[in-house]
Amino acid sequence: MSSTIIDGKKLAESIRSSLSLRVDEMKAKFDGFAPHLTIIQVGTREDSSVYVRMKQQAAEKLLQIVDDLNSDPTVHGILIQLPLPESIDEKEVTEAINPEKDVDGFHSGNIGQLSKKDTTPLFTPCTPKGVIELLKTTGVEISGKIAVVVGRSNIVGMPVAALLQKADATVIVCHSKTKNIETLVKQADILVVAIGKANFVQGSWLKPGVIVIDVGTNAVPDSTKKSGIKWVGDVDFESSKNISSAITPVPGGVGPMTVAMLLENT
Repeated sequence: MSSTIIDGKKLAESIRSSLSLRVDEMKAKFDGFAPHLTIIQVGTREDSSVYVRMKQQAAEKLLQIVDDLNSDPTVHGILIQLPLPESIDEKEVTEAINPEKDVDGFHSGNIGQLSKKDTTPLFTPCTPKGVIELLKTTGVEISGKIAVVVGRSNIVGMPVAALLQKADATVIVCHSKTKNIETLVKQADILVVAIGKANFVQGSWLKPGVIVIDVGTNAVPDSTKKSGIKWVGDVDFESSKNISSAITPVPGGVGPMTVAMLLENT
């Protein structure tokens, strides 16, 4: 079987071009309008004397920054770069963001609406949203399909499972405690893998014709590369590409779509 390579980069470029036109239209309609996304990254250099002095106060300062941005009408979106240092309560910071500016979609208000059958969140997490858009390009009817999600993180696994359920798929979520994972993966009509382990899923695990969305991005040694590494997914691409009907490459699959969905949310 010859697999279709799902080109996330091409789709992302198309979405970004469309967004650019929409922004131009809004600028023409509303004088001075410009979408404004603020990204907050907290430094974690343990050898920095500044970091050591500020460590105990970091959470309070970060929460104050978030509060100020919540109140700033010129800021349309707030993104906290995760993970945060261990000294900062990630949940507390995420919950401090105004749900109307939560472009990452991680506030409990947005996640809660995503999880309910009959509601729509203000923002959907970017990577899961991109996964669904990539599935749409294959022409698959998600309704009635068996969808297996490998990984249950709050960032990808659980939200993408919720989105697939909303699309009326029968969803199986696998994780580190799942037994006989190969048997469950073999049932999948749609397989989404986000477990953070290089080449974890093998082609021998797949049902012929499955659609594979590989969210993983893992660096593995490669002496043929100038950098000494190459990037691979959580699915062994070479053993899977001729069994699946469609598959995302790494890189060039899900990654570009995450950025495009962030821009769309903003």
